[in-house]
Amino acid sequence: MDDSTIQRISITKLVKDHPNLELIAEHNNAIKVKETLKNEDIDLIFLDIEMPIISGFDLLDNLEKQPQIIFITGKTQYAFKAFDYKAIDFLQKPVSAKRFDYAISKVLDFFKLRIEKERISDDNYIMIKSNFKNFKVFLDDIKYVQAFGDYVKVVTKEQTYTVLSTLKGFNERLPSDQFLRVHKSYIVNLSKIKKYESKNLWIKDIEIPISRNRKKELDFAMASIGIS
Repeated sequence: MDDSTIQRISITKLVKDHPNLELIAEHNNAIKVKETLKNEDIDLIFLDIEMPIISGFDLLDNLEKQPQIIFITGKTQYAFKAFDYKAIDFLQKPVSAKRFDYAISKVLDFFKLRIEKERISDDNYIMIKSNFKNFKVFLDDIKYVQAFGDYVKVVTKEQTYTVLSTLKGFNERLPSDQFLRVHKSYIVNLSKIKKYESKNLWIKDIEIPISRNRKKELDFAMASIGIS
């Protein structure tokens, strides 16, 4: 948000050109911004401090939930106060593309760290041993588990781990509201299922068989998470 048309156009172009950003709205006053924040889920705003009627600081003081902030201003005297609002960065006009990209790199690092902390705090992972090494594997990353002789293969979005375990024993370590054994040789992450029929399901392009006596369980499980 910026009350200067030229500066607003410049920042808007930088946002639109950045592959990791999506522009939701642009405004020239704090009242419109406050209304947008009520109706949209906004992660980050670029905020000018010197605004007509209501300053950028006043706007933040009146928000129930504050998104992440990058302040933009022509005066460096506001920098110290800006960081009282836990701003990610403080950009001085005119903003160069190089300085803008640096600020966004800080934003991306912030959200990456926050997501990682949320995942860890939820204990949404299991520890597995593969090739004599211990790995922390997040449950949301597991696509499916396959029996493989005396081992199981744990297939995630990044790699496959080979673990000494029976499929039954590994299944007992997984939350039943997220994972289901659909065949004598397969456990699947329900949220990863792209589609399924009477005898097979697909996780992306991987086809996995469904045992006849497991089909009703799968129907029930998928319905419970809102998919049928």
